[in-house]
Amino acid sequence: MSVIPNANNQVDAGSIWHRWDPHIHAPGTVLNDQYTGADPWEDFLTKIEQSNPSIRAIGITDYYSVNCYEDVLKRKNAGRIKNVEFIFPNVELRLTNGVPGKSAINLHLLVSPDNPHHLAEIRRFLGNITFKTGDAIFRCEKNDLIRLGRYHGGPQLSEKSALEIGTNQFKVDFQNLITLIKEDTWAKENILLAVSGSSKDGTSSLQDKDSSFGATRKSIEKNCHIIFSSQPSQRKFWLGQGPASDQVLETEYNGRKPCIHGSDAHRLEMVGAVVEDRYTWIKGGLSFESLRQICLEPEHRVIVQKEAPIHGIDSHVITSFRADNAPWFQPSAIPLNAGLIAIIGARGSGKTALADLIALGGHAIQHQVSGASFINRAKDYLNETVVNLDWRVGESEKKRVADYHYDDIMNPERVQYLSQQFVERLCSSEGITDELMKEIERVIFSAHAAEEKLGHTDFAALLKARAELPCRKKADAQLLIQDASLAYQVENTKRSNLPQLKADAQKKQVMIGNDKTSRLNLVNQRQTATMQEYSDVALAFATVEKSLELAQKQEQSIKLLLQQITSARTSVFPNYTNKLKLEHFGVKLSDAEWLLFSVDFTGDVDTLLQQKLQKVKSDILRIRGNVPPAQPPFSTASFIPSGSQLTAQSYSLLNNELLRLKHFIGVDTENGKKYTLLTDKIQKAETDLAGLQAAILDAEGADQRIVQINNRRKDAYKEVFEALIEEQQILEELYRPLQANLSKQTGSLGKLSFVVQRTADINVWAEEGESLLDLRKNGSFRGKGELLRIAASLLKHVWENGSAMEVAEAHAKFLDKYRESFIEHCPIDSAQKDERRRWAKAISEWLYSTGHISISYGVQYEGVDIQQLSPGTRGIVLLLLYLAIDQEDVRPLIIDQPEENLDPKSIFEELVPLFRKAKLRRQIIIVTHNANLVVNTDADQVIVASRGAHRSGQLPILSYVSGGLEDRKIRQHVCGILEGGEVAFKERAKRLRVVL
Repeated sequence: MSVIPNANNQVDAGSIWHRWDPHIHAPGTVLNDQYTGADPWEDFLTKIEQSNPSIRAIGITDYYSVNCYEDVLKRKNAGRIKNVEFIFPNVELRLTNGVPGKSAINLHLLVSPDNPHHLAEIRRFLGNITFKTGDAIFRCEKNDLIRLGRYHGGPQLSEKSALEIGTNQFKVDFQNLITLIKEDTWAKENILLAVSGSSKDGTSSLQDKDSSFGATRKSIEKNCHIIFSSQPSQRKFWLGQGPASDQVLETEYNGRKPCIHGSDAHRLEMVGAVVEDRYTWIKGGLSFESLRQICLEPEHRVIVQKEAPIHGIDSHVITSFRADNAPWFQPSAIPLNAGLIAIIGARGSGKTALADLIALGGHAIQHQVSGASFINRAKDYLNETVVNLDWRVGESEKKRVADYHYDDIMNPERVQYLSQQFVERLCSSEGITDELMKEIERVIFSAHAAEEKLGHTDFAALLKARAELPCRKKADAQLLIQDASLAYQVENTKRSNLPQLKADAQKKQVMIGNDKTSRLNLVNQRQTATMQEYSDVALAFATVEKSLELAQKQEQSIKLLLQQITSARTSVFPNYTNKLKLEHFGVKLSDAEWLLFSVDFTGDVDTLLQQKLQKVKSDILRIRGNVPPAQPPFSTASFIPSGSQLTAQSYSLLNNELLRLKHFIGVDTENGKKYTLLTDKIQKAETDLAGLQAAILDAEGADQRIVQINNRRKDAYKEVFEALIEEQQILEELYRPLQANLSKQTGSLGKLSFVVQRTADINVWAEEGESLLDLRKNGSFRGKGELLRIAASLLKHVWENGSAMEVAEAHAKFLDKYRESFIEHCPIDSAQKDERRRWAKAISEWLYSTGHISISYGVQYEGVDIQQLSPGTRGIVLLLLYLAIDQEDVRPLIIDQPEENLDPKSIFEELVPLFRKAKLRRQIIIVTHNANLVVNTDADQVIVASRGAHRSGQLPILSYVSGGLEDRKIRQHVCGILEGGEVAFKERAKRLRVVL
């Protein structure tokens, strides 16, 4: 049955650091009492009261006695040493087990004062310890110690001197002592054994070359709970950080041991004073339970150094929570520990309510509220409630619960809240969410030093900046592929048209011959010579007319180029420079420096083009000539001097000569019309034939140009993959700081890795290709899926893993091998030339497409992609991110039921080590039902929630008590509420023989 707390129980911040002096002698100590002065006790008490740092717990030490402890208690009860909240007896013994010629080994019985009869019990127990010398046996009690002193020093000794000598002579056999403790129920439950670790009066003196005392030393240390030592090397040894591993300590010494240190004061100057300010700091309540707890947690519960450890950063540690205008919340204020806080309670007891309210106060609730949250379910009763958070930096914040749904841009999230709903959304079984990847990216970004972030505030912006060059390179290469593909289509069309061009040229030649014969038949035989002369002039006229046409086109082209130059200088070039300035603002150049980037042509293009324009104008005038048009009657004499080269004559002169010859041919009117038509037809046909012959010549060079185009396209294809590989390398560089950290880790962190890889979506690529093919035809790609199989076999691996050159070579071999196969599977009939050309263009664009190649990055856990993990394992990955990897985020972290979906083994192996490390650097609050998470993480504060009876129209009373695990009442709550609570405590304590 659950243990239900009530509002009257204690509420404190749990385990916090206090200074202890567990080994201090008071005035009147039996041996070596050097306290002097008029009132040694006044001086002693004042020195403790004025201690700095203030001593909060004291172990009053005396030899075989608790008399000094009893004297201190009386003065404490009279109102002195108010700063000291806890006092316990430390009975110092000396063992028979030692090296001859050296000081006896000092052993300390640290006794719990919790039992109201503890003084009687310790005196009873001490009385059972005996010392034999000669035939006499002496018990460890005052009268026998006096008797031993007189036995050894003579009967004339005073009581004081005899007590001193008897105490010095009395030695305890360690094995007999262990037997007495085991057989005494009270002693077993209330005494912790501590032994000095020094080389003077401790176990370090039990070592010599032949190790004859090695077994004795190990036996003593194995059966002791605590080591008295201030040496850092001793602490490292007993924590398993030295020559002896954890396993060795476990098997040979009964586990790790805490090291503590006291002033061992025998005179006033030594009270609270330790060498090199090596004070003992113990984390826990001021009670004997804290000493038991340091045996369970020797590394994190106790340390010997000048100052107390400080967990977290002041501005990121919440010191208390308060709910105003909330009579249903009792008590209204709860102090909070800087370490790990566990909120426990029965289901529906108000655990998540407290977590929600703390998160709300830290501005982290806006996006966490769902139908299942306390804030949403109880919203009708929370309109007037105000939550208050006090921060260790001295700042306080208030927030109305009713305002949770307003995004407060001016107050960013001061805590990180992993509510159940948030974790379920990030780790849903439907697949990896964008939110989870954003969290992963945020952690990756935070792993970089500030100077590596280039002033950016998130991963996406940094990646974009770092990958800008390869992305541009890839885009440029893809444009080159597009241009090359278009050029290939043009050349391929020319090549395919070559047979038709040759056939058309042949037909055109035959037609010209026939037309010339028909034209010849239109004139008389006597006119044949004149006809031949006409034909020669007509042919020369056509040639000169073509030259005139070309010169006029050249003139127009020069004028257009001059216009474009002007436009470039007034618009294009300035815009390009302005674009550079905008895109590279971070270069921080002055306007004068940007002038150096002004763009212009490298030479004097204006003079060049003006010279060209003047020449072509001159050529036009020369070719055209300035001969006026001839008018009838025509002379029998030619306009062209005899023997002149016809093509060297001007256009106007040749035109006049044609008019003259046409007049003297002497055909009738009807034949004259036919003659003129035939002549025009022949001239046009000859022009067309010249064009066909030029096209044939051009088409005959297509094969060579196609080879060049394919080489350019192959090079551009290679450049795309060079850019992709550069982008991949940049991503790997972004992951490298975090990956380097992970590679050194073991356990859960060692299972986590970040991967960057090229991914080829071969299915999408093959599906697009198959949509362009007729898979019913016989050929290499017959049947759906065959193209996918071939591509997967020949291309997928190299696409994802090959170098840029390997990709280009593999792609080229694939094309060479299957080029004809694609044509075989063309779904367009060869007669449909236009449709077939469009198909060829589509196939070419698809074959050289790279959209299916991407750079993917993600997380693997034990070699499995996060997408393939179960929601529970994704939860582990998420906690790894927040608890271990995200070293930059030091905000308080609130997690609602981190054990959800995890088996007990995973909780112990995965979560416990994470929480133990993370709580040293950031404040953590968990809501949990699992005792292992509370006990094995050594929660610094346990808050126990309970709910009162249902109240009509009101919220039930939510009550909270809190404290540390060293608090017996808190442990009772843990054992009563959490399944396996008692088992968890017993498993933790049994090997250390610590009674909890």
